[in-house]
Order: sequence, then structure tokens, then C-alpha cells
Amino acid sequence: MRALRKHWDGCFETLSLRAPAGVFEALVARYGEPHRAYHTLQHIGECFAQSDHVRDVHRPGEVWLALWFHDAIYNPRASDNEARSAQWARAVLVESGAPATTIEEVERLILATQHDATPQDHDAQIVVDIDLSILGADADRFQEYEVQVRREYAWVDDDAFRHGRTKVLRSFLERPFIYSTADFRARFEARARSNLAGSIAALSVDSAAGN
Repeated sequence: MRALRKHWDGCFETLSLRAPAGVFEALVARYGEPHRAYHTLQHIGECFAQSDHVRDVHRPGEVWLALWFHDAIYNPRASDNEARSAQWARAVLVESGAPATTIEEVERLILATQHDATPQDHDAQIVVDIDLSILGADADRFQEYEVQVRREYAWVDDDAFRHGRTKVLRSFLERPFIYSTADFRARFEARARSNLAGSIAALSVDSAAGN
């Protein structure tokens, strides 16, 4: 927790702002909600572990703050989590006296983690690549991630989950590249594709066994 607090304070120091009191604690509480299994502080910690490998961010304060807030609001039954997370970030930045350019950039970067389009500018690519780094995790962590995702969707029946999850995973495999930046591509692309293919195959086996 101390390392995460350091990252939090560092975001605002980089932006020459002061974080409003209580926001860090509110975020920690959100990421600890009982319906979460993957979208937790573990994920945020892994994101910042990946950020240590990044050296060429254009607007680092905005990028790191977007990582903090990108899953701040998370309801697996909802489709507006990123938008609501961005709204919370906006409110915090307004309270801290941030300029409009900073607020708009953080909102934009959070919305990029909807993964509905390939990001075109470098900072958005960094945020998205960091968020997707779990797909290229080692076998044990990727399997844990898969179990965590299923737990978050425990309310979905097996057939519907297999169909929906397969569609999501295939959407990444069908891209020319999963990762936009050269560094993440070199470190994670091959393993991510192997992980995704294995997961899709396992889902297919489960589906056949259920018929």
C-alpha cells in the first residue's frame, strides 16, 4: 500500500497539484469492493509495475492519474464504467484546481481503456498497453486472471459466459497487433496470443462438454 500511495502522490506532484483529502482512501475502498476479483488493487499495482518500464511518456502526470482512475467505477453489469470513472476523475481534478487541458486529457485517456478502438496517440497507447499487459502474463498469472474474470461474472450462466468471453478474446486476436508500442509488443505480444488462443480453446472444450 505504501508503494501505491507513493504513486498516487507522485501523480499530483508531477502535475504541480495537491490531491483533495480522502480521495486516495476512497479509491482504495472502491478497488476493494466485494464484487471485484480482477479489477482490484492487484491490477492497479501491476499497472504501475509496468509503468516502471516506460520512459517516453509525453504527459506522465495525466497518464499515471488515468491509470489510477480507469477502473475506479466498476460494475460488471454496466456498460458505462469508464465514463463514470472519467467523471469522478474530472471532479477530483476540478477540486484540485487542475487546468482544463489536464482534466480533458485524463478523461480521454481513461475512455481509451474501453478498448473499442485502437489508440492513435502515444500516451493513449501507453495506457492501453499497460492495461492489457495482463494478457501477456506468465501462465500462472494468466490462469489466475481468467478465474478472477469468471468470478466477476458469476451471475452469468456458463453458456452465455463462454459465448461472450470467446467473442472478447477473439476480438483481440483478430487485431494485427494487440499492443501498440514497440516495447510492449516485444515483451508481451507472442505470449498474449498464446494465452488467448489457449483460453479460447479451453472455452470451446467446456462448451462441447456441456452439450
